Amino acid sequence: MEKIKYNLVKRDKPVVLPEELGFGKIFTDHVFEMDYSAGIGWHNPVIKKLEDIPMHPASMYLHYGQGVFDGLKAFKTESGEVVIFRPQRHIQRINNSSKKLCIPEVDTEFLLHALMELIRIEKDWIPAKTGEALYIRPFIYGSEPFLGVKPSSEYKLIIMLSPVGAYYPEGFKPVKILVTDDYVRAVRKGLGDCKTPANYAASLLGGEVAKKQGFTQVLWLDGVEQKYIEEVGTMNIFIQFKNEIATPKLDGSILPGVTRDSVIQILKDWNMNVTERLISIDEVVEEYKKGNVVGVFGTGTAAIISPVGWLTYKGFEMTFNNGQPGELDVKLFNEITSIHYGKKEDTHGWIVHVENKEVEV
Repeated sequence: MEKIKYNLVKRDKPVVLPEELGFGKIFTDHVFEMDYSAGIGWHNPVIKKLEDIPMHPASMYLHYGQGVFDGLKAFKTESGEVVIFRPQRHIQRINNSSKKLCIPEVDTEFLLHALMELIRIEKDWIPAKTGEALYIRPFIYGSEPFLGVKPSSEYKLIIMLSPVGAYYPEGFKPVKILVTDDYVRAVRKGLGDCKTPANYAASLLGGEVAKKQGFTQVLWLDGVEQKYIEEVGTMNIFIQFKNEIATPKLDGSILPGVTRDSVIQILKDWNMNVTERLISIDEVVEEYKKGNVVGVFGTGTAAIISPVGWLTYKGFEMTFNNGQPGELDVKLFNEITSIHYGKKEDTHGWIVHVENKEVEV
């Protein structure tokens, strides 16, 4: 692989972040960019100024949707160190998504190196308050100008960075979720387990309908039987029964969340009965009526842990913990964020430290 080139912006004044960051609205000065050409492979790696992308109107991504992305976070610990949470797992996932979209894989070690170089350059953009982070968005799209249905022979990979606050503006408060069978997000053996734009586009209409009814998001059912719960638009879902914490098993239509995987491991560390299995919405309703559902929560990179206070299916509303965060929700959120910010030992090797050194350009 070629060495990274640098075309950096000269800053005239220090970075000053606003008091309210929001999510995905502010972007750092630079991006990492790399090209792919058939017969050459990945080449031309560069860290450069963030700017608009020049794109031919016939770029294949625009017409046939051949693109993938991922999302992960970097944090500033209490001691001032910069760390990334499970970056190798995220890079592995973007490669897994790429396989299904016929996009060439990227060398994991090189992409991690490039990511850390970019973060070193943009370290002044990393917010330091608890709950805040530097969101990392790598994405790849087919850039060949050709009107024909086939895999592109050219691609562009870009990593952009965004300092963020809490994903939900209401903060760590329970959300209202609608279970819908009016629309289908994904089916097994399709794109449901990939972070690809089409996967999210399929969720927009159902999400908008839910928001108009006062809900935050939609909990999707399986696309074949419309019977088993799968995931919420931006997070995996867990059901806390009295004697079991269950989450839908990965069957090819559910995104394999990195936070989901982390939560499963933590629950096992705590000797709790956590299972991955088929969970029908009817089972949830029936067990709720019996008083056997303790709570529901979601997991994801953006929100980390998202308590669900209300779950509605066919007009039947289920309320959990009187609309307040559950004990387990709070405990998991504190556990994971303590690892993020260096307040607790990382016993699983999830944290990658970004060495504090000047980038040699």
